[in-house]
Amino acid sequence: MNFHEIRFPANLSFGSIGGPERRTDIVTLANGFEERNTPWAHARRRYDAGVGMRSLDDIETLIAFFEARRGQLYGFRWKDWSDFKSAKASGDVHYRDQVIATGDGETHVFRLHKTYRSGDASYQRPIFKPVAGTVRVGVADTEQLEAVDFTVNLESGEITLVQAPAPGEEVTAGFEFDVPVRFDTDRIQTSVASFQAGDMPNVPVVEVRV
Repeated sequence: MNFHEIRFPANLSFGSIGGPERRTDIVTLANGFEERNTPWAHARRRYDAGVGMRSLDDIETLIAFFEARRGQLYGFRWKDWSDFKSAKASGDVHYRDQVIATGDGETHVFRLHKTYRSGDASYQRPIFKPVAGTVRVGVADTEQLEAVDFTVNLESGEITLVQAPAPGEEVTAGFEFDVPVRFDTDRIQTSVASFQAGDMPNVPVVEVRV
């Protein structure tokens, strides 16, 4: 896959607008009831990178980043400031944040994920782009040491434990993460006069499957 393991400048993504998008097919029946289905197991996030531009230097940085990615050709990492860690927005990352698996005595490799809950319903989001140096892992409520007890694949979001957890032992994790995205346009239009007048460029960014 065409993907560059580089993050869009976080100071420029701060203040951007965007969030998850779902696709739902709705059919209204003759009796007025509805049937609702979705072809997507996971949401797809969209953002506007242009909102975070605050100076002409920022515009220059944006254009350089856009050109280096060849427009839509190469994906990249994006920090979603409204949702970038396993803990609550006001909390710090802890190895108990997310239960990611239960040991079976054989499995060593586990996928990082974040669970969203509301009432009795929940959604499990796979995490593919953890941030280096932020991943913490626990087994049976004991924190593990990175590079000693486990390793992290920063390109796939998988952790590998040196020793397989015993049957029934919980594997937990805490982490920060980026969203894999690409530009959703092959053109950026900017104007110095318009920018100084408060008109921000439209720079759509969309999540990609990896």
